Amino acid sequence: MGSEGSPAAVTTTVHVTGFKKFHGVSENPTETIVNNLMEYLKKKGLPKGLVIGSCNILETAGERVLDRLNNTLQSAITSKESESPSSNRIIWLHFGVNSGATRFAIERQAVNEATFRCPDETQWKPLKEPVVSSDGPITRIRKTTLPVEELTKILTSKGYNVMTSDDAGRFVCNYVYYHSLRFAEQNGIKSLFVHVPLFSTINEETQMQFAASLLEVLASSC
Repeated sequence: MGSEGSPAAVTTTVHVTGFKKFHGVSENPTETIVNNLMEYLKKKGLPKGLVIGSCNILETAGERVLDRLNNTLQSAITSKESESPSSNRIIWLHFGVNSGATRFAIERQAVNEATFRCPDETQWKPLKEPVVSSDGPITRIRKTTLPVEELTKILTSKGYNVMTSDDAGRFVCNYVYYHSLRFAEQNGIKSLFVHVPLFSTINEETQMQFAASLLEVLASSC
């Protein structure tokens, strides 16, 4: 397009995860969202500067999910090393369901505590255990470096029912987010977790539109 010799355009590569169904949630909307995201974005048109690096569905199981998560995180870093760091930003975007929610929630932080209200899919039910023992007390908090309030404001202005949240729970969502934030800090990338309601509360098409809008905002303003 005649851009030879000009500075490289900034590319935002987003790696997206969702979860499989789990106890009490027979259909996880995030599995549908993430599985259909690439095709949806192709039809809609990828926002300028956005690359979808990967879409993965994680088991709703704390310890079992770690190998899959770490392998995917590490593969993103490996691909980043072959790019110019000034022209390629990497964001980890995790979707999880909150079955009692009535709106989208952008999570600001995760806590180093695993207290599962019900067993995960491997029947693990920790109580006040650290997510990462070497990080110290279960009260330790890790925060995203992305501008959560700004994201919430922009998405609200687009008509979505969205809020900022300081509590990602203590179940597998928080467990994954804590590990992701820790990895992001160690590797100079960014991580974000977003809770979505059930499709019976906000329908599938609206949730797909929300995911696409969120990616567009991440690519243009973060």
